[in-house]
Amino acid sequence: MKLSEAISMYLDHKRALGYRFFNEEYILRSFLKRVGNLPVASIEPVAVLSYLNQSGSVTATWIKKHHVISGLFHFMLVHGLAKLSPVPHSIPNKTAPDFVPYIYSHAELKSLLDAIPATTSVRVPIDIDVLQTLIFLLYGAGLRLGEALTLTTDEVDLKQRCLSIRDTKFFKNRLVPVGTDLSLILTEHIGKLRASHTALETIPLFCFRDGSPLSQSAARNAFRRMRLHAGIKREGGSRWQPRLHDLRHTFAVHRLVAWYRSDANLQELLPKLAIYMGHVDLSSTQHYLTMTPELLAQASLRFERYAKGEQS
Repeated sequence: MKLSEAISMYLDHKRALGYRFFNEEYILRSFLKRVGNLPVASIEPVAVLSYLNQSGSVTATWIKKHHVISGLFHFMLVHGLAKLSPVPHSIPNKTAPDFVPYIYSHAELKSLLDAIPATTSVRVPIDIDVLQTLIFLLYGAGLRLGEALTLTTDEVDLKQRCLSIRDTKFFKNRLVPVGTDLSLILTEHIGKLRASHTALETIPLFCFRDGSPLSQSAARNAFRRMRLHAGIKREGGSRWQPRLHDLRHTFAVHRLVAWYRSDANLQELLPKLAIYMGHVDLSSTQHYLTMTPELLAQASLRFERYAKGEQS
C-alpha cells in the first residue's frame, strides 16, 4: 500500500469517529510531500527523522508531528497494513520552551479596542464596528475564532440573549448564553448590518463591507495591526507574540479569577465552564487556565483561608 492511500484511509477512519483532523491532515500531507508516495513498508526511520528535524530543535510542533505520524503507523499496524513502525519511540529532550498563552489585562483589552480606528482605512474593507464587536464577542463569550466567523445574524437570539453555535469542534452544536452588556453590543451591531445589507438574505455576523463573510486570515491580520498599534507584546523578542485566539484563554482565566474573588464553588462551576466553551471534558478546559500571577494570588488566598479554617 502506498503512503497516500494509507493516509486517506486513516483520515476517513478518524473522521468517522467524529474528529475533524484538519491540522493532522496538514501534517500528514506535508509528511507525504517530504518522503514521497512510497510503499508504506519501504519508509525508513531516517526519512521520518528527517521530516521531524526540519526545524532543527525539539519544539511543541516537533512533538505534535511525532504524535500524528505515530498515530498513522499505529493504525496501520493494528489493521495489518504494516509490520513495523519507522517512527522513533523515544522523544529527545526539548530544546525550546513550552508555548504559554498570553493573558491580556483589562487595560490591554481597552488598548486593543482603542487601536481599532487607527488600524482601519479605506484600503481595509472592514468596518470599525465589525472589529470592535468581534473583540467583544471573543472575549465576552470565549468563542473560537472559527465559531464566531461562521455565525449569521439569524443565529443570534437577541430576545433570549443566546448564540447558536453549529457544527463546531467534534461536529457538535451548542447554545451559548451571553450577558446583558454583550447582548446590547450585538443588538446595535446587528441593527447596523441589517440597515447596510438589505439585499442579503443571510447576513454574516462578521463581514467585509461588501457583505461577504470575514475570513480568518483577514481577522488575524487586522488583530496584528491592532496589537502593534496598542504596543502589546511579549518582552525579550519572543517569537510567540500575543494572538487573537488568546482572547479565549483570557476569557477562561478572567472568569476563574472572578469566581475565586467571589468565593464561588469551583467544583460545581468548572464543569459548566467546560460545557460553555464547548469542551468534551475538564482536561480540555484546563489547557486554557494559564496560571497568571493574579490567578495564583487568588488561589493562594483561598488556600490560606482554608488553612485557617475560614469559610470559603
